[in-house]
Amino acid sequence: MQMAGIELMSFQQEPTGYEKTILSDLQGAWINLRDAVVQHCSPPDLGRLLFHIDEGMSWESVRDFDKMKQALLLVENIAHQTDVHEDVTFWLKDVRVCFEDACNELSA
Repeated sequence: MQMAGIELMSFQQEPTGYEKTILSDLQGAWINLRDAVVQHCSPPDLGRLLFHIDEGMSWESVRDFDKMKQALLLVENIAHQTDVHEDVTFWLKDVRVCFEDACNELSA
């Protein structure tokens, strides 16, 4: 946008409290999953899972749900191909639910 030879910048609005809460819940679910993987997994699955979990919970992924979805699918696939502890399975399901809730609520 220009005005009398001056270019004005537009700023994104800060997310609402609700948006912050749902994103915080999603981030928390990823953190709980990561903690369970660290506690219950061993190499080489530990490294594989942590790489994709860290990618999924990165701020770049929070801003781009398509990127987060890809990371989540990779984590789910690795977990299903290996014998993971029930805590990992529990938190993985929680991440999926929080992710779907966030997608549904923020796309509306």
